[in-house]
Amino acid sequence: MRILLVDDDSSVRRVLQFKLQKKGYEVTTASDGVEALAALKERAYDLLLSDIRMPKMDGVELLEQATAVRPEIKVILITAHATVTQAVQAVKLGAFDYITKPFEDDELFVAIDKAFEFEKLETENRRLRGALRKAESGKQLIGESPAFTRMKSLIGKVADTDATILITGESGTGKEMVARAIHWESSRADKEFVAVNCAAIPRELIESELFGHVRGAFTGAVRDKRGKFELADEGTLLLDEVSELAIDLQAKLLRVLQENVIEPVGAERSRPVNVRVLAASNVDLRARAQAGRFRNDLYYRLNVVPVQVPPLRERREDIGLLARHFIETHEGSTAIRFDPKLLQVLVEYSWPGNVRELENLVARMVILRKSDLLTVKDLPEDFGRFDPHETKDEVKNSDVTLEEAERTVILDALDRSDWNKSRAAKRLGIPRHVLLYRLKKYGIDESMSHRNRH
Repeated sequence: MRILLVDDDSSVRRVLQFKLQKKGYEVTTASDGVEALAALKERAYDLLLSDIRMPKMDGVELLEQATAVRPEIKVILITAHATVTQAVQAVKLGAFDYITKPFEDDELFVAIDKAFEFEKLETENRRLRGALRKAESGKQLIGESPAFTRMKSLIGKVADTDATILITGESGTGKEMVARAIHWESSRADKEFVAVNCAAIPRELIESELFGHVRGAFTGAVRDKRGKFELADEGTLLLDEVSELAIDLQAKLLRVLQENVIEPVGAERSRPVNVRVLAASNVDLRARAQAGRFRNDLYYRLNVVPVQVPPLRERREDIGLLARHFIETHEGSTAIRFDPKLLQVLVEYSWPGNVRELENLVARMVILRKSDLLTVKDLPEDFGRFDPHETKDEVKNSDVTLEEAERTVILDALDRSDWNKSRAAKRLGIPRHVLLYRLKKYGIDESMSHRNRH
């Protein structure tokens, strides 16, 4: 352990240095605060042990400057009875402890041991928080597909910055999970993560929800209320469905992002905040901005780093991993298994509801299962009946089987793609080899084009 000992009395320095070195500590000495500060800038120390009353720079001023240079350093101040009040004030400013002259050796060593023990606890807490962040992030972002891996790589690059991120993707893709992963992988992970759904709060309440209000600001405001920005101070705020904010609130949000201040409803003064803002949307904000329904300047301020969450049909390799994860989530057991034919059906389905739909389906099958082996027979009767990605009215509205519906949709995609299989696969949102397999399964060939089908 390295100690920086500071005292303007050379005899005191020599005696204390000898005693500390005898205890096994590595000790560097300085005759005043200026010399000590220079030493701190050149090298890291575990403990600063300093007298309070010194020329040039006293111990309290040294404390303030030392912790600015080395925030992690522990500081113990040595004081006479006449300056105990000053020492107590120094503790309030960040000193770990103080001892009063004259003191016994044991008193000094106990204070030092306590400081080092506290440092060990802080180090262990940081390690555990880091491990927890990685574990939580790993649990949330499950997937090994190329599209998902690219997204996770981007998150890894931008998470530990203060850049504003716009997370886009279809409903049910897991945009909030992505936001939480960004928070967990950032230096703000030990602070609050606050999520607010801008579409779920009534128009007349959203300003108060975001920025807070003071007592008497409006009827019913019987006490001050902190808004989401204040609750997330030093942490992360997710503005979900940010596209639904009214234009006047968009202007106020832009000011917060630019100036880092909020103005609660009814307040006379602004309040500073330090919040990392993430925004999420399942609509095209650029198109809304071009149509005049969303502020251009706010769009560009939110879209500093765009993160696109891929739909489930573009990451079919992850469906098995996700399904098994949801089994463990809902059941807490690995005894339940998937029949390969069931997994094949799940992989080939287009998942209009994305990950949320898959999670709900797995939960339903687990609850209603007849055995620990889930098969195609465990699929709900209405599975696949409604799919917004389908294009034929007769498929949407008739009581056809899943296979009949698939066959019709495939034929329609081929017709619309002039029977170019690559383009048809892209239109269906499936890999080309999966389409070729379905063509073989249903005996579909070009003789079945639209003009020959009836």
